[in-house]
Amino acid sequence: MTIVDAHIHVTGDHADALALLERLDLKLFNVCVAHSGDDWRAARAVFQALTEQHPARYAWCTTFDLPDFERIPWMREYAERVIAELEQDFANGAIACKFWKNIGMEIRKPSGEFLMIDDPLFDPIFDYLARNGLPALMHIGEPLACWLPLDENRPHYGYYAHHPEWHMYAKPDYPSHAEIIAARDRMLARHPKLRVVGAHLGSLEYDVDEIAARLDAYPNFAVDTSARMNDLAVQDPETVRQFLTAYAGRVLFGTDIVAREPLSELPEAERAERVARFEAVWQREFAYYETEGTFTVANREVRGLGLPADVLDQLYDKSAAAWYPGL
Repeated sequence: MTIVDAHIHVTGDHADALALLERLDLKLFNVCVAHSGDDWRAARAVFQALTEQHPARYAWCTTFDLPDFERIPWMREYAERVIAELEQDFANGAIACKFWKNIGMEIRKPSGEFLMIDDPLFDPIFDYLARNGLPALMHIGEPLACWLPLDENRPHYGYYAHHPEWHMYAKPDYPSHAEIIAARDRMLARHPKLRVVGAHLGSLEYDVDEIAARLDAYPNFAVDTSARMNDLAVQDPETVRQFLTAYAGRVLFGTDIVAREPLSELPEAERAERVARFEAVWQREFAYYETEGTFTVANREVRGLGLPADVLDQLYDKSAAAWYPGL
């Protein structure tokens, strides 16, 4: 069985990386992200080329330009411009479109309000995707810890300690976690024919029961596990096992490994170290899902889930194929 890592950002353009993917029988779904001020099209070109050269090991997800409300004439045709470029990207092999957390957490409208994911501005884009059976990958919101004081014992301490710009604690003028999730939920309800994968456990990583409630409410919604294994590992293992079993087919495996610099451009020793680090991440995650043993994750002793073969088959492969049909 080929295992699909359904959320990753890796320019694995060297034989060493490809050999690892062959040995582990992995396929990587590379995701473009539109950061403010960055040209995401450079990643698009790389991910598209990797997919064309190695279709058995790579696929890719496109994104789109963020709204710029200061460019009034440009904004009058915003949705049409986005859709035209998406059409070209899908013709060139993209199989999904990424929406990122800067929607709801960074971009403001001329009124000063934050632009939320359920804003009518995006409706034509959602309608285009739904009409053509094209899925959306949505990283909307952040872990609940983003709105809490820094705590070394929480899984996301390191990220917010090093990225204070995304730490929302004591920033009352920014939307709350609940407000962002509510906007995402309204969007799901308003576009029932749009297939949506919620990145990072749908930003509900702190409680699998909260994820289950959304999966029950919105049949068009699934989640991926990218960068959230640690959040699962601190919850009761039997509860997590029951969740993954009950919702097999609605949860996709992913790691969110980031290595955008082409591996072919690295010195040999650095490249070997990076490829070894990739494997360590994958093997750790496989151990958590596949075994019942106890091991250390983020300086914490956790117990593996020991999922049955049919649930692993859904998690690793069939869920991705169902929610990303072009995969």
